[in-house]
Amino acid sequence: MAASPPLPGSPLGLHRVISPRGVLPQMAECLDTRPDLWPDEVRVRVDRLNLDAASYRQLRTAHDGDGEAIRRAVLEIVRTRGKMHNPVTGSGGMLVGTVEEVGPASPLGLAPGDRIATLVSLTLTPLVIEDGLEAWDGDGEQVPCRGYAILFGRSIAAKLPDDLPTPLALAVADVCGAPALTARVVGRYASPTVCVLGAAGKSGSLAVAAARRAGAARVIGVVPIEEEATLLEASRLADTVVVADACDPVGVADAVGKAGGPADITVVCVDVPGCEGGAVLATADGGTVVFFSMATSFSAAALGAEGVAADVTMLIGNGYVPGHAEYAFDLLRAEPALRALFEARLRR
Repeated sequence: MAASPPLPGSPLGLHRVISPRGVLPQMAECLDTRPDLWPDEVRVRVDRLNLDAASYRQLRTAHDGDGEAIRRAVLEIVRTRGKMHNPVTGSGGMLVGTVEEVGPASPLGLAPGDRIATLVSLTLTPLVIEDGLEAWDGDGEQVPCRGYAILFGRSIAAKLPDDLPTPLALAVADVCGAPALTARVVGRYASPTVCVLGAAGKSGSLAVAAARRAGAARVIGVVPIEEEATLLEASRLADTVVVADACDPVGVADAVGKAGGPADITVVCVDVPGCEGGAVLATADGGTVVFFSMATSFSAAALGAEGVAADVTMLIGNGYVPGHAEYAFDLLRAEPALRALFEARLRR
């Protein structure tokens, strides 16, 4: 996969793009994965990947839950693209590992031996898997592996906290942009009502906790099944929990309305497509919808809102807010019920 001749280094990683030339690494079809570093790069010895929920769900559905077929599919994506970039969902995930080598001009403040979580998507991270994923049975989003990855000058990484187990820290870091942006948006309102779709999941439960801490007057958690409702109700993180199919726009709007809505702020944290209409209808005029799901169709969201004359502001959660990782870790430490939800999810 090596590009020849080598291009001048770029903090954006443009020199790692094999095809098509001129696009950013996230949009590239294939990346250069050579282990040799440009001056501002960092090489990480990888020990665990975290596939994003939308990508893993798509792979599991496409292969009828066959773990071996899922494992082969992930290996093939990484082999052919030089990164974990699901061609169907367009999403990837993130990783944890140990810094192996740091280029002399790297601005990331990392040193060999640092245990880190990357806070940039696997869809733009050059990645090589060296063990064939032999320790992963294809069941679950977290993927133990051996290999290496490359970070650019404009990449983001966080040192892993010593007080949290690696699988737990990885699960939190994977979605740490959700609670930070939720808190920022809630802070722009005076005591808003907040609705979170997918409120018992990783990003959803963090968004619920962040909304409450940031001053929401009421937090409504929407979940798809009674089992998740029971878990979320027991946590007492949300004021009201309702069961509704997020893909049923009228059903979602009715359920949220009966629970005290419409919401001033709706946060979408589901991992299936088709939830745009419900999020829009559940939100009051003048309100804000924040889309954190990589399964979101942004054209459907925009055109759907226009079609029902909904005066709502729609935000794309891009996964980065300054200080987002530490904020999420602190939220987990401060909320035992939130940590319990994450640990229960990891045990499944």
